[in-house]
Amino acid sequence: MEIELIFKIAAVGIIVSILNQVLVRSGREEQATMTTLAGLVVVLMIVVQRIAELFDLVKALFNF
Repeated sequence: MEIELIFKIAAVGIIVSILNQVLVRSGREEQATMTTLAGLVVVLMIVVQRIAELFDLVKALFNF
């Protein structure tokens, strides 16, 4: 597994958590929730792309 993937996910998590704290402290809980959901979607897209690459690799390996 590439270490870059872990760093990307960690960076998104750190940025989202900082934005979340800033928005909650300024009284914008709805925007904080939306920011958290957006961060989750970004991480899920990264993971889904990697899983698709894995399936393509397995497909090529077994000649399906």
